[in-house]
Amino acid sequence: MQKKVIFFEVQGGTDKGPDGYRKDTMPMVHALKERGQDAEVIFFDLAKREDIFQYVKEHGIAYVSRINPGNLQHEAEYFDMLRELCAVGVIGMPHPEAMIGYGSKDVLSKLTSTNLVPDDTFAYYTVETFQSQFPTSLASTERVLKQNRGSTGEGIWRVQLVEPLAEGLTAVPLDAQIKCTEAKDNHVEYWQLAEFMTFCEQYITGTNGMLIDMRFLPRIVEGEIRLFMLRDKPVHVVHKKPADTEDAFSATLFSGAQYRYDAPEAWQALVDNFLTQLPLVTRLLGNYALPLIWTADFMLDTNEAGEDCYILGEMNCSCVGFTSELSLAHQVAEEIITYLAEQTATTV
Repeated sequence: MQKKVIFFEVQGGTDKGPDGYRKDTMPMVHALKERGQDAEVIFFDLAKREDIFQYVKEHGIAYVSRINPGNLQHEAEYFDMLRELCAVGVIGMPHPEAMIGYGSKDVLSKLTSTNLVPDDTFAYYTVETFQSQFPTSLASTERVLKQNRGSTGEGIWRVQLVEPLAEGLTAVPLDAQIKCTEAKDNHVEYWQLAEFMTFCEQYITGTNGMLIDMRFLPRIVEGEIRLFMLRDKPVHVVHKKPADTEDAFSATLFSGAQYRYDAPEAWQALVDNFLTQLPLVTRLLGNYALPLIWTADFMLDTNEAGEDCYILGEMNCSCVGFTSELSLAHQVAEEIITYLAEQTATTV
């Protein structure tokens, strides 16, 4: 009996089509079946968790996770089930620890030893560390604070001093006035630093709470560059240019950004450097296999030699969609089959 590739989904959510599935899931199922590899979709349901585990353990050669974490009420239990499936030999696409490692905002602080992330990038897991470090980092340059939760720019703030810092100060006074622009819609708020930091404590507390603190890159106005990856292969590049309005720095469609799709060859320097760094990235993030479908977002910067360079802003692999380019399902299916052959060859 041929074992199946199981696609995990969850019922409900705004990412579903009229048939109840994500629009990019069934094309992958059909593409695999066209190539002789059986596949099916299973909806994760906590009440059926044990039955699902036993079924996939018996009938599945691999799983592909297609669940948007925002649509999943029982994320911890889902990840535990994926860990158990991997432990009994089901091939994870991706492994749950890779999903966490590549998808969490603190990936940036873990990659400061690469040339992809500036070394003055910090992760705050406690309010005390945030209160201690942030006034100092803000004294050196404009900053961007990113919460771990949320999406479409919510809880991502560009923070600027309203008045220049007095000479000789190495930390911003807590009563200093700051200008804060949220990436969600580029709206501006003015705060005292102490009050804003108290407001931001909500991002640190609770499950998976943290804040990332990195320098603001002014060339974000030239656009964010997203690499769409199938494992170690760049498939296309999305150039996301913020709206041409004052204070705009968000590259989300909601905020008015314009998207353009390019071939990877149009961004050869970025692609070459990223692929060169990829083995180090893999080791730093736990040495798990690269996710099947994932993205890496970059911003333009200028290095000390005055040359263009690219700074990693975020990665995502939880449930990267390609609903506007469903023909990619055939490339995904080929990649799945290639990966299955690699994995089964190493276990024979």
